Amino acid sequence: MAEALTELEARIFEWIRQSDFETVPWSTAKAARSFKVKQDEVYEAVAELTRKVPDRIQVFYKDGSVHIAAE
Repeated sequence: MAEALTELEARIFEWIRQSDFETVPWSTAKAARSFKVKQDEVYEAVAELTRKVPDRIQVFYKDGSVHIAAE
């Protein structure tokens, strides 16, 4: 059984899904400001998303920046 997402993980996942971080570089600092949390919390949430929903999220490095895709 898949683990449930925390509220922050679910909110970040939905934000990633609706955004274009495949072409626009990801910014943890901007995400932290948007969600009013510390950057470490965003890093942890994204890491958990790759573990909890690995078939629905992809984190990759392109042209010197981190990009994230989700479906």
